[in-house]
Amino acid sequence: MTTAGPGRPRKQQAVRPGATARDEILDAAAELFTGQGFANTSTRAIADAVGIRQSSLYHHFSTKDEILGELLGGTVSTSLDFARAIRQHSADAVSAAARLHAVVLFDGSQLCNSRWNLGVLYHLPEARAEIFQPFMAARKELRTIYSELGRELARVSDADQGLGDTAFRLVESLINLRADGLISTDSASTTADTVMILAGLKRELPAVRTASRDLISRFGDVPERVSSMKSA
Repeated sequence: MTTAGPGRPRKQQAVRPGATARDEILDAAAELFTGQGFANTSTRAIADAVGIRQSSLYHHFSTKDEILGELLGGTVSTSLDFARAIRQHSADAVSAAARLHAVVLFDGSQLCNSRWNLGVLYHLPEARAEIFQPFMAARKELRTIYSELGRELARVSDADQGLGDTAFRLVESLINLRADGLISTDSASTTADTVMILAGLKRELPAVRTASRDLISRFGDVPERVSSMKSA
């Protein structure tokens, strides 16, 4: 028998990705929450999926809600950090478009390529509880940045003032597409391109893509398949 740390017996060798038992618990919970539902998943089931005792799970998380809160927060935090950095750049016609394109591409890539489709948990009734307010606040801030970038683009182009909110909704629609098995390797980039087409920037799209990729290479870490997407 191996151990997950002092006083934390493990029933078997680790079988899940993660540098720590805490990471493995999050991975198991993500699989169970998205596969059979939050309400139908017990902490015992999560512990069994990791190969630890239920009591050991409580060394890392005091409640199932705490696990869900960390998982939900993780779906937003990386994209929010990237969006905050991108918001600091100047806004001529190409760079304003590139900033919105980059945020859509980066955020969409996180939702499409994460190990589990945790976005399906966004609309759980439980997600409105007080414990999840940090997640809700972060998601609201991310949506606000989308709106700001959309308005900024509208000031230097013929784009609609509501383009940023439309972009946010399009990105989150990837969650349902993924749930339906309709996600492809270029879904995030197609979504970002679609936002630019809605802005009336189809002719400028090659330049926007190039500038967007530059922003992502400087400020983000996206999957190789996205970083090397076609520019044509």
